[in-house]
Amino acid sequence: MKDKIEIKQCDITDLNVDVIVNAANKSLLGGGGVDGAIHRAAGPGLVEECRKLNGCETGNAKITGGYNLPAGFIIHTVGPVWQGGKKEEENLLSSCYKRSLEIAAEKQSKTIAFPNISTGIYGFPKEKAAGIAISTVTSFLNQHPEIEKVIFAIFDKENYEIYQDLLLS
Repeated sequence: MKDKIEIKQCDITDLNVDVIVNAANKSLLGGGGVDGAIHRAAGPGLVEECRKLNGCETGNAKITGGYNLPAGFIIHTVGPVWQGGKKEEENLLSSCYKRSLEIAAEKQSKTIAFPNISTGIYGFPKEKAAGIAISTVTSFLNQHPEIEKVIFAIFDKENYEIYQDLLLS
């Protein structure tokens, strides 16, 4: 299954894939980090469509068009804020990846790229988050061969090295 997973140190907005995933906030109207970068790159049509979605709950996901991005669609998922691990954060983070993959499969997408969800301002421990991401994606791919490639698009070197180490172990 690891042949279907790729780690790239890159800007997710540059990837030519069927779907990119946005680490969004509950409003879906843009924010900092990867969320802000995706909204800026996609253009004003994205926020207009997001306004019609009435937000999104933590652990869930919603889809929009890709607008000015090479990707055809953006799946917006709301990761949990780390609160010491006592508020179902691990299950909620896993749900972000699973729901995003379910939506991508429903849209018959073959390629999907994820950022590292919840590890920025939301404070999720990076190694724990990477482990959840890789195990959730691997489990999903084992049951859904129609998805051909999952890319973890990692912007910073620290997270890139964590993902590389976990995937190679």
